[in-house]
Amino acid sequence: MTVDTWIQAGMAVVAAVGGVVSARSARRTKRQETRDDFLAITTQQGNAIERLEKRIERQETEAEKQRERIGDQDEAIGWLLHRVRSLVSHIKKAGMEPPAAEPMSERAARYIHHIDV
Repeated sequence: MTVDTWIQAGMAVVAAVGGVVSARSARRTKRQETRDDFLAITTQQGNAIERLEKRIERQETEAEKQRERIGDQDEAIGWLLHRVRSLVSHIKKAGMEPPAAEPMSERAARYIHHIDV
């Protein structure tokens, strides 16, 4: 073996070691992977929080609409009760007897407290 062969073999070994070192340094470290995982989880949590905030806002809007509708229904029931009372009063003043009221369901009785009709 000549000197040139030994030089080429040595250069090949140095190149192989250099390739291994550069491959190792190009690889991501565990700390980098952990940091990227943290960023990914943080981003996912941020998106989940935004979705929840939108859902809560939508539910609050729906609840407000339902409260408004319940208030309107309460007003309508009050008006109907007043109308029935005035009609019964008119019938009694005319000297007639109003028809007997049908039995009220328990659900309705929870909301209509003054049943003097």
